[in-house]
Amino acid sequence: MIENLALATAMVGLTVIIHFTGLLLLMHMLRMRGHHFRVHESTIGQGVLIVMVVLGIFAIHTAEIWAYAFVFQAIGAIDGFEQALYFSTVNFTTLGYGDIVLSEQWRLFAAIEGANGLILIGWSTAFLLAVTTRMRTLEHDWLDKDQS
Repeated sequence: MIENLALATAMVGLTVIIHFTGLLLLMHMLRMRGHHFRVHESTIGQGVLIVMVVLGIFAIHTAEIWAYAFVFQAIGAIDGFEQALYFSTVNFTTLGYGDIVLSEQWRLFAAIEGANGLILIGWSTAFLLAVTTRMRTLEHDWLDKDQS
């Protein structure tokens, strides 16, 4: 059990760092490139920006899922990377199909991946909501300036 908890703690730490770094890079991209899309003037520009953010978030989650898949394979919990990736994706997203079941030795580690994924997906949702709220606020600020 100690081995499970130690590995799970390390993976939670790693995925939180991946997530935080990824969101920082997305914010940097928004600050540096957002004006190119003339977000305040164009619905298409806003759409492009939102799609870029969503794809960025998807890339962050993909890296986190792959990290868990590598660990599942490295510890011998699952044979074959494709199965490890599938299991990790199902676990991280908390779908839990149950078609691949780990030995008792690694079930706690897998369960913590599910809790970790749930929290990180929630964090991504909050980030996306903050971005869209900020875009709407800026749009209203620019409209107010144009009307005055």
